[in-house]
Formats: sequence, structure tokens, C-alpha cells
Amino acid sequence: MARLAAYLDTLAEWSRRVNLTAARTPAERVDLLVARVLPTVELLEPGTVLDVGSGNGSPGLVMALLRDDLEVTLLEPRNRRWAFLREAVRRSGPGRVQVLRGRHDTYTGAPARTVTVRALALPLGELAPLVAPGGRLVILGGRPLLEGPFEEDGAAGRELGDTRIFRRLPADVSRGTPAGA
Repeated sequence: MARLAAYLDTLAEWSRRVNLTAARTPAERVDLLVARVLPTVELLEPGTVLDVGSGNGSPGLVMALLRDDLEVTLLEPRNRRWAFLREAVRRSGPGRVQVLRGRHDTYTGAPARTVTVRALALPLGELAPLVAPGGRLVILGGRPLLEGPFEEDGAAGRELGDTRIFRRLPADVSRGTPAGA
């Protein structure tokens, strides 16, 4: 909890200079940036997480602070937000977090077991190369443009409010039909 408090304190400090969140009070920050992520954190499989458009650190950094078995990459194209993320990671001290400056379409790292996106309207097809086959795409808020090699993971997505979870189909499967069928 001390690491989470350090993140939230850093966010409050930086939000005076950089537009990171509409949440102005500590209670609003906890509700918007932490509480809404908690149900999703329990569903993540151990391994790699790529948070696209990390901005204020939620959900990616929050997930890293709550789960030591995750290796999280925060991907943010805007300079000020990238600088904030670097400082928030330094102060909160999660072990396996990398902060990269860039857009989703310039990312050259390996596909992740889980990719998270918060309130970005990106076509799912553009995110497909970032998600390992069989991995999950977790969308918190926003309305994804439904396309690409994904199917909604209904079992995982129950009781999550405006969060939707998709599973990437294996490379040899298209629309639920095995290769060669």
C-alpha cells in the first residue's frame, strides 16, 4: 500500500502542472484510478503487460503496484506524461516496470500476454500485433472499434462495468474456424 500511496501522491503533485486526470481529490483519484482497476487485476495471468497510452499510470502502473508477478511496460507518446510516469515509477518503486516513449504503432517489443488500453478509441486490429496469440486485450472505458483477430472473453468480463476483455485468437484460427476446416 505504501507504493500505491507514493504513486497517488506523485500524481497529485504533478497534476498541478500537467493535465493527468480530472480527479481532483484523493478520494476521486482512488475511485477513478485504482478502484475501477481492482476487479481487472484479479483476472490477469502472470507475465507481460503492455499498457498503451499510459498517461496517468492507470491501469498499467496500478497493476504493477498490486501484482509482483507482472512485468509491465508503460507506453506513452506525450513527453510530459512520459516524464511523469518515469518519476512515478521511481518514487513508487515497483520492480518490473519499463517506461517507453512512443505510440502503439511504433512499438517494436515482443507481443504481451496482456495489453491494456484506457479510454482510447483505437481499432482492435491495430492492437492485434501487440497481443500474444491467446493473450488478452483489456479495454477500460471507451468504445473499441470491433475488428481483428479477437473474440470477447465473456467469462472474464462479468461484473466489470465499462471494462471489456477480449482474447486474441491463435494465429491459425479465423472467426472460430480451425485452419484447414
